[in-house]
Amino acid sequence: MIPFSYYMLASAFLFSIGLSIALTKRSAIVALMGVELMLNAANVNLVAFSMQDPSLMDGNAFAIFVIVIAAAEVSVALALIIKLFQFFRTVDLHQVNQLKEE
Repeated sequence: MIPFSYYMLASAFLFSIGLSIALTKRSAIVALMGVELMLNAANVNLVAFSMQDPSLMDGNAFAIFVIVIAAAEVSVALALIIKLFQFFRTVDLHQVNQLKEE
C-alpha cells in the first residue's frame, strides 16, 4: 500500500506545476491546461482522504463532481477562447487588453 504522504506530495507537486503554468504562460489554452492540472491535484487529494476511511465514499463522490464541473468549465472556456480569437486574432493573454471595441 502506498503511504498517505506520497499522495499528498504528488498532489502538491501537481498543484504547484499547474499554478506556475497558469500564472506564467501567455497562451490562453495553456493557461487553461494549468487550471485543469490544479483541479486534478485537488481530485487526488479528495480520493486520498477518502481512502483514509473506506466506509465513507464522500471523497470519491466529490472528485466525480469536480470532474463534471471541470468538463463544463472547459467547454465554456474554449468557447470564450474561440470568440477572443475571432475578435483579437490571437490567444496571447497579454495582447488581449480591451473588452470592447473603440
